[in-house]
Amino acid sequence: MATEVVETGYGPVRGGDDGRVKFWKGIRYAAPPLGDLRFRAPEPPQRWTEVADATEYGPACPQPVVPRMPLDLGAPLGEDCLRVNIWAPADVQPGAGKPVMVWLHGGAYVLGSGSQPLYDGRALAGTGDVIVVTLNYRIGALGFLDLSSFGTWQRPFESNIGLRDVLAGLAWVRDNIAAFGGDPANVTVFGESAGAGLVTTLLACPAAEGLFVRAIAQSSPATSVYDRERGRRVASTFLEKLGIGASDVRKLTEVSTDALVTATQEVFNEVPVRNPGTLAFVPIVDGDLLRDYPVKLAQEGRLLPVPLIIGTNRNEAALFKLMRSPLMPITPRAITSMFDQIAAEQPDLQLPTVDEIGSAYTGRHKSRVVSMATDIGFRLPTMWLAQGHSAVAPVYLYRFDYSTPLFKLLLVRAAHATELPYVWGTLGGPQDVTLKLGGARIATAVSRRMQTRWINFATAGEPAGPAGEVRWPRYDETHRACLVIDKVDTIVHDVDARIRDAWGAEMVSFR
Repeated sequence: MATEVVETGYGPVRGGDDGRVKFWKGIRYAAPPLGDLRFRAPEPPQRWTEVADATEYGPACPQPVVPRMPLDLGAPLGEDCLRVNIWAPADVQPGAGKPVMVWLHGGAYVLGSGSQPLYDGRALAGTGDVIVVTLNYRIGALGFLDLSSFGTWQRPFESNIGLRDVLAGLAWVRDNIAAFGGDPANVTVFGESAGAGLVTTLLACPAAEGLFVRAIAQSSPATSVYDRERGRRVASTFLEKLGIGASDVRKLTEVSTDALVTATQEVFNEVPVRNPGTLAFVPIVDGDLLRDYPVKLAQEGRLLPVPLIIGTNRNEAALFKLMRSPLMPITPRAITSMFDQIAAEQPDLQLPTVDEIGSAYTGRHKSRVVSMATDIGFRLPTMWLAQGHSAVAPVYLYRFDYSTPLFKLLLVRAAHATELPYVWGTLGGPQDVTLKLGGARIATAVSRRMQTRWINFATAGEPAGPAGEVRWPRYDETHRACLVIDKVDTIVHDVDARIRDAWGAEMVSFR
């Protein structure tokens, strides 16, 4: 395997070349967030002079193991995790000015890494003539525990640590990607689930201005952004798990990684049971980095005016039902409890009743509840964000409907995250079960269309498919065009009319 040495702003790195792509893995973009830097904003790394090996992934952020949702992280765990991975076409040269696609992984803000085999950038970079970057950011308590109200002048704690990591990673890309053949003025940030939540949050973040020119949000939980008071309550619960008082928060720097992960898992599991529809660790409206809620800013036309692809999968909540996960309200009791809590928190909000909303859904009672959960968690926030943002920038709305024989048999169909191997071109890979019961020919064609649209959008801002495929028009409130991705791509106008009417305009502020 040939080697490729590139000089970054902090020192030289040696990657590899497998004949199809060049790659560099585990490049440090920030100082190790250890000791006094734990729970602090990322700092620049120290410079190095010796050539650093960049042929192996760096550590993935420490995280709990979820038995029903095992992940191959592609790397060992470790807090020194602030690294980027880069893939480039084999013939690319420094200064080539190729479009850049920066990926933010999902995982409910507590799981995942940029080194997962699912996100291997060889296919996108090798066929798309783009530079692909994946980056790690701190997750769980290490990245999204809001300790800012517990800080002192002697030991301050910044808010939104994981979001600050992403901003630091994007700044590193801006300053260094030209040496790898990329164009720092043509960066598209894309992500799925929590990664897409970070994408839509970045759009609401003034500090992100100029770091990317386009965005793609796949299944964004855009309304899972909370206020400082809720963040403080979660932090207090977390500290109680560790037996640390509010006046002794500085002791967190001495707590073992294992103890932090254990407490993370306990709080992560408890919060959605106690408050259905909510997550423990999420971005916080801190009045500093993030001044208001992304969906609210979208509806006021105040997000960064960046062209956006945004969409969901048709059966998002089916994954959580299959995994028996409490992360989404997928039972009648959870849905009712969530509505009761919303009504208690916002008594002036004129909410429709659960029964009124449920009457707009078809099928058996349990299946209607799962559909409602899909819309609460993903489709409604996506629709609201698309409506508002389309007034200030081009928006392209999609819904992923395709499912293979295996997913039809499992009754998950186009569930949460099932589109990922199509976007990445990793169908049938070592960790992918999508094609276990066949369907490769159609699935490969779906993948080719999605990759082509995503790459063309990242290249020039127009999500055109392969020759002869349907043209994807912009979303606007008059026609509400949506690309439905299935065996054959189609354009459907106002595909969300039923749920928009059922939930009503008042629900915009329900989170």
